[in-house]
Amino acid sequence: MSKEPLSTSTQEVPKHKPALLDKIEAEKKPEKDLSKTEDAKLPEPTGWRLLVLPFKMKEKTKGGLYLGQETLERQQVGSNCGMVLKMGPHCYDKERYPEGPWCKKGDWVIFARYAGSRIQIDGGEVRLLNDDEILATIENPEDIFHQY
Repeated sequence: MSKEPLSTSTQEVPKHKPALLDKIEAEKKPEKDLSKTEDAKLPEPTGWRLLVLPFKMKEKTKGGLYLGQETLERQQVGSNCGMVLKMGPHCYDKERYPEGPWCKKGDWVIFARYAGSRIQIDGGEVRLLNDDEILATIENPEDIFHQY
């Protein structure tokens, strides 16, 4: 029984696409921008309110332990740190805050533990806070020790 080499440098690789690849590429639809559709599902804050997404701790600790789902849920309810998603039209108006806004969209902020209204969404919750309930801004929420 003679062995044939699997590939040789003298053989050329065929430069054609299988018919199945052509069909798959033809059926591909342009991908939707999910960030826009998910953003539209969020409530639009009115007046001087902010929409804040509470910080969600990692499921695995630095030591390699996995936290239970109940622990993660309790931590998120008691969270006092979150990211500003949307701001109402009257947030930090010049009359009430002559020195300017305390935070802006995309900032990580600290607020009181039970401040604001909790709104349940797919995947967790968001909070509606008044603009004067923001206590501080931070660079990285992982720098804050989170207890439930």
